[in-house]
Amino acid sequence: NEQPSRTRWLGRKAGKGSAVGSLNIENVKKAFGPVEVLKGIDLDVSDGEFVVFVGPSGCGKSTLLRVIAGLEDSTSGRVVIDGQDVSTTPPAKRGIAMVFQTYALYPHLTVRSNMGLGLKQIGTPAAEIDKRIEAASAMLSLKPYLERRPAELSGGQRQRVAIGRAVVREPKLFLFDEPLSNLDAALRVNTRLEIAQLHRRLKATMIYVTHDQVEAMTLADKIVVLNGGRIEQVGRPMELYNSPANAFVAGFIGSPKMNFIEGGRLGESVSTVGVRPEHILVDPAKGDWKGTVVHAEHLGADTNLYLDCEKAGLITVRLFGVYEAEPGATLYATPQPGRTYRFDADGRAVR
Repeated sequence: NEQPSRTRWLGRKAGKGSAVGSLNIENVKKAFGPVEVLKGIDLDVSDGEFVVFVGPSGCGKSTLLRVIAGLEDSTSGRVVIDGQDVSTTPPAKRGIAMVFQTYALYPHLTVRSNMGLGLKQIGTPAAEIDKRIEAASAMLSLKPYLERRPAELSGGQRQRVAIGRAVVREPKLFLFDEPLSNLDAALRVNTRLEIAQLHRRLKATMIYVTHDQVEAMTLADKIVVLNGGRIEQVGRPMELYNSPANAFVAGFIGSPKMNFIEGGRLGESVSTVGVRPEHILVDPAKGDWKGTVVHAEHLGADTNLYLDCEKAGLITVRLFGVYEAEPGATLYATPQPGRTYRFDADGRAVR
């Protein structure tokens, strides 16, 4: 599944000397003692792109973000912002602003003071600080809360304050480290929308780390899928959904995840066949795979069926709307024509 370590993944206008807000990562490696966490990362991000790093726990996505921010030193390689090598530059001088999942607000300061503290520390005139806070608080609907302290705010409001603190700095790069992971489901949706709107308004370069592929699909201009310290694939969300480079990407992008069926069970010459749950049809009387209903999840807009099939094993089927099926019932499943994927013995996609 591994991509060559020197594959360079390009942005829209990538390359040295590109516009303000550009980022070039050149063969970055990071080891903690004998453990190599990043194994040669090459990536170009263009001015104004919203790029999401996604992958399972331990894949290196947060470490890579911290290397970009300067919070971790790379073992080797270069980080270049706006054509300038910042690999040894302190975080405060890289022109970046970072939003953490824990908000990192000062509890004794008001919202206004939290947002303006960084500017005050670098000697920004008070009038300019007030101007930027007013603009950011209007953009993030924080004006009614400027004189409150963090303890008086909801989790979503605290996260907006953390984002506002980054906005007022007018950075070259915004870095987000799993900013929605501490919010409940409804707040995650709302805050995700606010971040998307913020990107459209600011037209700024944003790098966003998440383990949630739904966040990645809905926010990103470009998704970087990481696995085991390497880049598996980079592309627009629907490119990764429709044309995964390998079985790992195919299984990670999409919810519910892709079904994988050993090729031998289907008489195929390839090792594995993949089919997404939403690309399977069911019929009570006929079809390719005879199966028994194990469980049905009724989600309102969708129904997820789990079928134990004689030829395909346990598969997930996603159907639009309500589909009544009792456990133990017999159903036949058939992949939609032209909607299956094939992978070789190494997990690479066979076109």
